[in-house]
Amino acid sequence: MQTDKLTLLGRKAEYKQEYAPEVLEAFDNKHPDNDYWVTFDCPEFTSLCPITGQPDFATIRIDYIPAVKMVESKSLKLYLFSFRNHGAFHEDCINIIMKDLIALMEPKYIEVTGIFTPRGGISIYPYANYGRPGTKYEKLAADRLFNHSFPL
Repeated sequence: MQTDKLTLLGRKAEYKQEYAPEVLEAFDNKHPDNDYWVTFDCPEFTSLCPITGQPDFATIRIDYIPAVKMVESKSLKLYLFSFRNHGAFHEDCINIIMKDLIALMEPKYIEVTGIFTPRGGISIYPYANYGRPGTKYEKLAADRLFNHSFPL
């Protein structure tokens, strides 16, 4: 069974207090020949400002086109929770999340958006994406990056 390697499903959640990419788990995509979107909206993301130590709150949106592997949602939840005590700027968080998910799944395409709540009267909405080099997804990444705008 393809879920044999998943260790978190059906068990009590253990929340890490520090950044923990090792909690991420993947399972086999049953439809690797199909192109389709998977979207996660994570409205309770928190991290710490690396300068002041104050909490930053955001909705993290992850959209990807899977290849062979897919991220398991409970492990993603625990991974995102591990940022709670992690000091990083908004842009850094988004890029770290994207790179960790690329390392885990090797998706065809992925984009990660952070919709951070205002602090000091300013909102920051970092966006990062990736398309597998040498494929049509690399062009998709360039097109979406250079034509990107946030709906308000």
